[in-house]
Amino acid sequence: MFRRLRPDFSSLRWKIAALAAAAAFLVVGVVGVLVHLWTAQDIRSRAEAQAYNALTSAMDVYRRTGAVVEGAGLDPADLPAALRHPADGKQHTAYDIPVFWAAQRTGGPGSPVLAVDYQMGTELHNLRELDMTMVVASLVALAAAVPLVVYGAGLLARRLRQVSETAGRISAGDLDARTGTTKGRDEVAEIAATVDRMADHLGQLLRAERQFTADVAHELRTPVGGLLAAADLLPAGETEDLLRARVRDLRGLVEDLLEISRLDAGAEQPVRARVPLDAVVSEAVARTGLPTEVTVTEAAEGNVSEATEATVAEPTEVTVTGARAARTVETDPRRLERIVGNLVVNAHRHGGPPVEVTVEGRTVVVRDHGPGFPADVLLHGPRRFRTGAAERGTGHGLGLTIALGQARLLDAELRLENAPDGGAVAILRLPA
Repeated sequence: MFRRLRPDFSSLRWKIAALAAAAAFLVVGVVGVLVHLWTAQDIRSRAEAQAYNALTSAMDVYRRTGAVVEGAGLDPADLPAALRHPADGKQHTAYDIPVFWAAQRTGGPGSPVLAVDYQMGTELHNLRELDMTMVVASLVALAAAVPLVVYGAGLLARRLRQVSETAGRISAGDLDARTGTTKGRDEVAEIAATVDRMADHLGQLLRAERQFTADVAHELRTPVGGLLAAADLLPAGETEDLLRARVRDLRGLVEDLLEISRLDAGAEQPVRARVPLDAVVSEAVARTGLPTEVTVTEAAEGNVSEATEATVAEPTEVTVTGARAARTVETDPRRLERIVGNLVVNAHRHGGPPVEVTVEGRTVVVRDHGPGFPADVLLHGPRRFRTGAAERGTGHGLGLTIALGQARLLDAELRLENAPDGGAVAILRLPA
């Protein structure tokens, strides 16, 4: 809960708000400095004019009467050093905060210097008040502008997040996901429309591919059946055995393609029943006819309560050792057998012996001791008609694809990984 309330300052919303606040602060700072400099220059100009006027009047009185008017002085002690020796007959000024001086010699060289001063204390005080007012006004403006910017940036970030979520759903395989019509005609609306068009195009391509796969499989089913029937009419011999084996492989491929097309189209529905998991797994392994070690352990509170030593089975047998307390699960046993059988066949075809199957709780683990899954399979998952690497043997790459599709249909999790000491590991976790 507290994590949700804590703002994410790395998000686009806060980055935009920080950028807007920095830009506003920069603008306010530049304007404030310019106003300060312009006002200070205006104060000095007016002070210089006042000092010149006062000096002109005082010099006129002094020359006519020899008297020094109030506010003027002859060689005053606090006169700036720059004005103690002004050029003869010329007026000079000096700026010494908060006083502006004007001075002129009364006669020839060596004559006294008549000087007047203009106090700028009031104007400088007003300048400081102006600076303070601008600072306060700027802070108030920023305090009012930042929430508005955060709110506006939040609206933009929310729209971008909606587009991002749609793209994520499409990437996860939900090609029906759409952003829909978004408010405005800006770049975000263009991105949303582009993502929707991309999803439409991908959906059309995928539907066309699925339809093509289904059509090809259906069209091949009849001639393959005819080939199998014709093979039965051949005289017994090596040629008949070889042809029959190839026809069986071709029929298996066609059936796999049909199964994948049904899974892709969402035409499959599981028929659930409560069955003992170890019996279903053992039966699935036995149907493969491949030498496999099957170990059944009883999980107690998430831990294995009894470790077992599996025995290598004969090619047509399965040896089950360990705890026999049956763990019943509610699932489709036919599809579960299909998943386990495909994983075992894949382990024998592409891995290395011994192949081990472990049943623990609701988890079924199939492991071989071969080269392991290729990095491409671990990263992107199994792909049709791709085995991932030459060292993993031959095949169509459909076994893992079907197992993954059937696992999704059963709401189960199928994870592929490599063991630290070598070998491929397929972990199937059935839902509770």
